[in-house]
Amino acid sequence: MLEKPVPQDSRPPARHPVYVIGGGPGGLAAAQALRARGIRAVVLEKANRVGDSWRRHYDRLRLHTTRKRSSLPGLPMPRSFGRWPARDDMVRYLETYAEHHGLEVVTGVEVTRVERAEEGSGGAWLLHATGGRKLTGSAVVVATGYNHTPRTPDWPGRDGFTGELLHAGAYRSGTAFAGRDVLVVGVGNTGAELAVDLVEGGASRVRLAVRTAPHIVRRSTAGWPAQNTAILVRRLPVPVVDGLARVMARISVPDLSAHGLPRPDTGLYSRVRQGAIPVQDVGLIDAVRKGKVEVVAAVDGFDGAEVLLADGSRITPDAVVAATGYVRGLEGLVGHLGVLDARGLPLAHGPRAPRNAPGLFFTGFTTPISGTLRELSRDAERVARAVARAAR
Repeated sequence: MLEKPVPQDSRPPARHPVYVIGGGPGGLAAAQALRARGIRAVVLEKANRVGDSWRRHYDRLRLHTTRKRSSLPGLPMPRSFGRWPARDDMVRYLETYAEHHGLEVVTGVEVTRVERAEEGSGGAWLLHATGGRKLTGSAVVVATGYNHTPRTPDWPGRDGFTGELLHAGAYRSGTAFAGRDVLVVGVGNTGAELAVDLVEGGASRVRLAVRTAPHIVRRSTAGWPAQNTAILVRRLPVPVVDGLARVMARISVPDLSAHGLPRPDTGLYSRVRQGAIPVQDVGLIDAVRKGKVEVVAAVDGFDGAEVLLADGSRITPDAVVAATGYVRGLEGLVGHLGVLDARGLPLAHGPRAPRNAPGLFFTGFTTPISGTLRELSRDAERVARAVARAAR
C-alpha cells in the first residue's frame, strides 16, 4: 500500500493542537503567530463570534491608540478607519483578521477549567469545556481578556437603591439618559468618556464621583499622539518618566483643582506600574471647566433614593453608572494550578510560562503604557516562539 505523500511545504502535524482560549485580539494574534510557524492552533471562543466583548462596548468608543500601532500581526488596519478606529471598525477588523489568516476558530465553546493531562495521554493539558467536552492540548494560551467580568463594589445599601444602577459594561449611549440626572462613579478612561457622552446625549445633570484624582493627558498634542511618547519613555527609570510627565502636564493640561480635580501627588508612571493608566482627554477637561460635568466625592453607600458621598453629602441622581472596572475571572479556570497572584493576575505573562506549569501561557493581562493592542501583537510572536522551542 502506498503511503500518502506529505506536502513539501508543511510539517507533520503535532498530535494535539495548541488551544487558545479567547477570540479577542490577543487570542487571534497568538493563533496567527502560531499558525505562521506551522503549529496548529485552535481558538475557543465562548460567544458565537469573534471579538464579542468589543461589540458590547459603548457606542462612541474609539481607540486611544493609533491605527498603525493597533494593528495585529500580518494585517494592517485600513486607512478608512482614520487615526483613532471606532468600536465598529475594531469589530470588523477582528472578523476580517480571522478570515484573512484562515484561523481555526470554534465558537460557542466555553472552557471552564484547565488542568494537567494524565501521564501517558500524549498531551500536556486537559481542557474542560461546555457540553462535557474534554480537549487535550500540547500547550494552552489563555487570552480571555483583562476586562472579563464587570466589578461593582458592594456598597452599603446598594440593593435598596430606588434609582437605576448599572455597570459601565451595560452602558451604550448617553441618549438613553436624556433629561435625567446621572452620576458616573469612577474616573478612569471609561468613566471620563461616559461623563462626556452623557453631556452630549442630553442628560440634565452629570456628576462624576472621584476617589483619587487621575493623571490626565492629551490624546494628541500638535499632531503627536501620547502613545508615541509612551513608547519612547517606557523603558526609562520610573522617577525620570514621572518628572517628564509632570512637566508635560503643566504645559498641556490646565489646573482643574478649583473644579475638584487637583494634580495627583504621585507620579504618572508610578501609577501605571500600579495598574492605573492615565486618562486620555476626549472632552473631559472642557466639560469640567465649563461646569457641564461636576466632580463630587467618592461614593460610600446608598440610602433609598440617595447616594452617600465620602465628604458626608447626599445626592439624589436618577441613575448611577458604575465605571468601576472589571476582574479577570481566572480563578475558576486556572486558580487551582497556583499560577495567579493575590490580585488574580497571572504570575507569568507572555512567553514566560509559570515554572510549575510549562506550556501554559497568558497574554493580555497587563496594562502597558505603550498600548494594549501593540503589546498583544508583540506578545503573540514571543509566545509562538516559546511554543515552537518547547515543541522542538
